[in-house]
Amino acid sequence: MYTVLSFPVCVAVLVLLSVGLSAHRGASPVFTDEIPFKINWPGEHVTLPASGGLYKEDDFLIMTTAEKEKYKCLLPSLANGDEDEEKEYMGDGPAVLLGPLFKQSSCSYRIESYWTYEVCHGKHVRQYHEEKETGQKLNIQEYYLGSMSKPSDAVSESEAGKVEDTVNEVLSKNIEGQLTPYYPVEMANGTPCPLKQNKPRSTSVLYVCHPEAKHEILSIAEVTTCEYEVVVLTPLLCAHPKYRFKSSPVNAILCQALAGSPLRPYSLSQLDQQQEELLRPHFSPATVREEDTSPVREEAYSSTHKPLAVGGQAQVTVGTTHISRLTDEQLIKEFLSGSYCLHGGVGWWKYEFCYGKHVHQYHEDKEQGKSIVVVGTWNREEHLEWAKKNVARTYQLKDDGTQKVKVVSHFYSHGDTCDLTGKPRQVIVKLKCKESESPHAVTVYLLEPQTCQYILGVESPVICRILDTADENGLLSIPS
Repeated sequence: MYTVLSFPVCVAVLVLLSVGLSAHRGASPVFTDEIPFKINWPGEHVTLPASGGLYKEDDFLIMTTAEKEKYKCLLPSLANGDEDEEKEYMGDGPAVLLGPLFKQSSCSYRIESYWTYEVCHGKHVRQYHEEKETGQKLNIQEYYLGSMSKPSDAVSESEAGKVEDTVNEVLSKNIEGQLTPYYPVEMANGTPCPLKQNKPRSTSVLYVCHPEAKHEILSIAEVTTCEYEVVVLTPLLCAHPKYRFKSSPVNAILCQALAGSPLRPYSLSQLDQQQEELLRPHFSPATVREEDTSPVREEAYSSTHKPLAVGGQAQVTVGTTHISRLTDEQLIKEFLSGSYCLHGGVGWWKYEFCYGKHVHQYHEDKEQGKSIVVVGTWNREEHLEWAKKNVARTYQLKDDGTQKVKVVSHFYSHGDTCDLTGKPRQVIVKLKCKESESPHAVTVYLLEPQTCQYILGVESPVICRILDTADENGLLSIPS
């Protein structure tokens, strides 16, 4: 039976049919978009792929466009190699695999703009902030977001055995756009929450397989009032096939043009041309070197870099960018001299941070020009005075027992007068080492714990090279 449809409807029906038919080939009977499909137009001679989805000669649809173009579309059946491997697995369950992590009493940390988060595996989750008062007294503001009732027995051997019986029920959730399996550990008995009649805070720690991870905290979120969710990356779960990340292969639907029809439908070719025209820049110089363009390029903001707004603190997210690919030595010199500035921003306001000079908030308009608000300016003497009362340099204890600077804080004052307080704006800039696959990535975010008093977090692999040069006041120098 031949069906005459306009081409967009034709493609939509084809994809829906392919997903529906796949449900009878061992896929989930529930409609889902977790199994991606694409349509290929191979031409007269079709070479079927040897791996991935398999094809049968009698499993096809004849599709006809509004222009009477006809195509024979082969539908793939989904491979089940992963399912076979999972059925054959006879190893330990997830609780046993994570056992060494709990027995070591190790902790993982994540530093945000204001708060530091501590996950001591199998014991507790803590959120804290440290400040120095007059006389060098250390003041710690902390909340326990959850703890185990018996820390030493976070996962007992008996519990581990029980998991074997329920391991088929592997939980999963969307993490960074991918459906990811995880193993949860629930922690209750946290600090009482005044917003919930002093009920204790609680946290779900979700352990996710990552073969190259070192038990890092991927993200922390307050899913509901005083109830938190922490995602931890660990290589320990990767031994179990059910907890490995499964990249969903794109299953190809092969549509072969029948006699008298073009290789691809005419309306689809026209649509592609229109999209290319829309995406083409209006002004594109013949030759532009990357070094000649603006050093900052906006990228999609990753949810894993978003700081938390805890306790009702207002927050403005700035974003993730790439800084210029100068040589590291030249880049560090220019950054520390204040001649190379970092930029960020994903909304109306953009931000500029020039080390040792200023923090600006600005908006550019084609008609009205550039509007600038000075958030803070650098004054060495005022920073030194501030550093006497606050922590300007924070250390992290490494596995080998040595100390390494993990964050430095600088005080920028005398910004533009705030309309709401009548006082000058001021900002604390926190520079942090952030390892990344891209050596020139920089993440910037802004927190406003009090009206017109800001905290600007700057994270980048470039900063890792200069943090250890910080003196007791947090002032940096060019590494030798």
